Formats: sequence, C-alpha cells, structure tokens
Amino acid sequence: MFDFKSILVLAITILYALTIHEFFHAWTANKLGDPTAKMQGRLTLNPIAHLDPVGTICFIVAHFGWGKPVPVNPNYFKHPRRDDVLVSAAGPISNFVSAFFFGLIFQISYKFTGDNSYLINDIRNLLLMAIQINLLLAIFNFIPLYPLDGSHIMKGFLPRNMLPKYENVCRYSPFILLGLILLGNFANIPILSYIILPPMIFFFKIFAGI
Repeated sequence: MFDFKSILVLAITILYALTIHEFFHAWTANKLGDPTAKMQGRLTLNPIAHLDPVGTICFIVAHFGWGKPVPVNPNYFKHPRRDDVLVSAAGPISNFVSAFFFGLIFQISYKFTGDNSYLINDIRNLLLMAIQINLLLAIFNFIPLYPLDGSHIMKGFLPRNMLPKYENVCRYSPFILLGLILLGNFANIPILSYIILPPMIFFFKIFAGI
C-alpha cells in the first residue's frame, strides 16, 4: 500500500543528509584553500546542487546511496594528504553530528514533552528517520572503497609505498561496491548490511536513547 507520509519523511531526511554531507565537503575544502567547489556552485545548502540521480535512486531502492561528488583540487592544499583526509571526513562527520542533534531533540521531546498529538508523533518519527539516514550515510561513506570518502581517508593513512597497490584496487572498487549492493538486494546476501547495521544500531540506540 502506498504510504505518502512515509515516502515524504524518507525524501526529506535523504535530501537533508545528502545536502549537509556534500556541503561540508565543499565548505572544508574552501576553508583549506580549494575554491573549486565554491566556483562550481557546490558551496550551497540547495539540495538540487548535490543530488546524484543514480545515488539517490540507490538510496531509495537499495537503502545505500550517495550524493554528487564534490570536486576537489589537492593542488590548492598546503598539506595535500592531510587536507584531503579532512575534506573527505567532513561529510560523514557532519552526518554523525546531525544524527546526534536530531537524537537530542527527540529525547527532549520524548522525555520532557507530554504532548502525544499526531503532529508531535509525526515530528518524532521524522527525527528518528533523520537519525537513521544520517548514520547510514556516515557509516556507508567510511567504507574504504572508491569513490566513497573512506577510500580518500585510507589513502591519507597508508604508507606511501602501499599507495600504488591500493590505487590499483580502487580502479575496481566501484564494481565491487555495485556487486555488494546487488548481492544484498537480488541474491539476499546482505554483506553491506553486516558491515553497516551493527555500528548503525549501536549509535542509534545512544543518540535516540532507545
């Protein structure tokens, strides 16, 4: 049965999570001296600028997704390896922080507000969904498979002599990632779920106080 309210809540939370994620990539890069994203109109909270059609569809269908990658030019950075890690980590961290604040609002509403009207319950459901989606996006992007943020973070911490081998693996990472998504959705082998769900449930319980 088509549930318009559930679809609307999911759409709002996905748009927020993707937008804040990509915005903080762009914001951090700009702060560290790279104006590329700003010049291309990505230093904005307008969700349309950050939506990737395939990533958004995957988010809705497969429950794993991504936004349009923010363009970064490491040549602008004073410390390219370190700054690339900071820019890459900024997106997932913004989602973790968002999940924490949505959880704080939910707990305040649940513990200190006696109002159980339909409107308040709808807002609480929206907050719970926002916690879940932000945690999902954060943890998913920390996976060290290109083009996810985790691959850039991994490059920043690997010894330089191991980078060529890891970059060779990165050439095939998009196919590995797609294969994992397809295995979970069509072959009922949810490898990604085994990776993502345990930390997601752990942080959800802490943030939501459930």
